[in-house]
Amino acid sequence: MPTTTLGVGFVGAGPVTQAIHLPTLARLPEAFDVVHITDVDPEIAASVAARVGARSSSTIEQLLDDPAVDVVAVCSPHQFHAAQVTAACRAGVKGVLCEKPFAMSGQEASEIAAVSAETGVPILVGAMHTFDPGWRAAQANWGDLATTTHSIRSSIVLPPNPRFEDFATEVITRPDWPTPDLTDAEVRAGLVQGGIMGLAIHDLPLVRALLSDFEDLAVLSATPLAPFGYQLVLTASGTRIELHTVMTATWRPDWALEAYSDDQHLRVEFTPSYVHAGSAVSTLTSGATARTFGPEAFNGYEGEWRELEAVALSRTPPPDTGVLIDDLRFALRIAEAAAQRVRYAAGQVVAA
Repeated sequence: MPTTTLGVGFVGAGPVTQAIHLPTLARLPEAFDVVHITDVDPEIAASVAARVGARSSSTIEQLLDDPAVDVVAVCSPHQFHAAQVTAACRAGVKGVLCEKPFAMSGQEASEIAAVSAETGVPILVGAMHTFDPGWRAAQANWGDLATTTHSIRSSIVLPPNPRFEDFATEVITRPDWPTPDLTDAEVRAGLVQGGIMGLAIHDLPLVRALLSDFEDLAVLSATPLAPFGYQLVLTASGTRIELHTVMTATWRPDWALEAYSDDQHLRVEFTPSYVHAGSAVSTLTSGATARTFGPEAFNGYEGEWRELEAVALSRTPPPDTGVLIDDLRFALRIAEAAAQRVRYAAGQVVAA
């Protein structure tokens, strides 16, 4: 069957583009060809583009004017995502992959959804675990777990990103790893809020898939962890949820999501993103019977690019933007409530 190679334009040439997306696309040469990379720093754009034989520029307008660009990957800082996704849709590309989060507010997300509907340009959000074949296989086989779960736990124990980035490639101009002042309550609140929107957000759509609703969401406790991390306890729809993340000089990374009902247990073990080590392994236990799904040869990052190809070429329907909006609303509510909990613990706010 004949194939169509899609020209990819990257907005942002930072570590995620260099160490995750470019190595991923190198494994999909029949589907994608990186043709253009733009970054506000033209020297970084040119250097990264030279690795893959692409053109470079310093503005998104130049990238969107390139007729070879069929799909756009938005990998810039979070605050620019909404405007850049909107610009790509209005330029009439065949699809947009936006790193998480794709907006910074529910209002921005609704505006993006409206533009996507108006232009017909599909949007995928790069919460990579939602595309992981190990997770998707468990979801397809868990029966009534999503309506009977009473406890969910997400635990992420990782070294700082540079350790994994260096496994994947030589990263150009990596930002320094910050040393936050944890004696400042506002800094602690910001770290918790940023950690949820930067790390927990990979798993929060999965958590939401196990809940019937989240309108009664309540964050019961929120604690920042040194040198970087957080521990949260929350409830939603009668389900207790624990979110734990710490990034430190650990010898063994561990990223797991678990869900419990009275008669089932799901454990999903994810591989670290940057080492391109294949999919998650999911174990679904019912009584004395355990079923295992995975590992598959590719992880969620490759999964999202495979889905972008299928959507851009109209082989499969685009994601439901309503689901993407609710996923974002869920993450924002947790992040904002957790930050308020940290402030309250420091005596900076009055309890609601």
